[in-house]
Amino acid sequence: MKGRLIAVEGADGTGKSTQARLLADRLGAVLTREPGGTPLGEMIRSMVLDPDGERPVDRAEALLIAAARAQHVAEVVRPALDSGHDVVTDRFIESSVAYQGYGRGLGAAEGAAVSAFATDGLAADLVIVIDVDDGTARERLGGALDRIEQAGNDFRGRVIAAYRDMAASDPDRLVVVDGNGSVEEVAGRVSVAVADRLAGS
Repeated sequence: MKGRLIAVEGADGTGKSTQARLLADRLGAVLTREPGGTPLGEMIRSMVLDPDGERPVDRAEALLIAAARAQHVAEVVRPALDSGHDVVTDRFIESSVAYQGYGRGLGAAEGAAVSAFATDGLAADLVIVIDVDDGTARERLGGALDRIEQAGNDFRGRVIAAYRDMAASDPDRLVVVDGNGSVEEVAGRVSVAVADRLAGS
């Protein structure tokens, strides 16, 4: 039986990386992340996020992330799914739509199209969107910020709105989970959401 692909999404500061790790532990799933997940992907991640490195133009940023995703899907995600393992990824296609499509203003359709090419049509079976208010997200980010985290409040607002819009337009696949409260409280909500949506699959 083929494994299931679950993406954990959300704006920076929502706690999604913690929730992705906890979910993978509960499911006994392969945990991975984007950009990254492979040696090449991690190199690209450094190029894209390093606040002191050369800043790629917005289209180059989108294409670099797509390149990392193509490698990630080919080397990690598809082989795991084909072997019957569930995969939990910290970010996937929806991040490109939110960050590059909405945040950078490149267009949601364009962000989705380049991602579909990169994944050869693979999409997550379920997307958990961790949602917190902007003030909470900024508090959680704290100290040193990467280049995208430094993009500012207007950018972050567009990203948050993008996730909410995507969830509203595809509610069967994207589930918004309240990210406010303790790590344990949020993890409980994530568990319920996953159990509800993947029951019997």
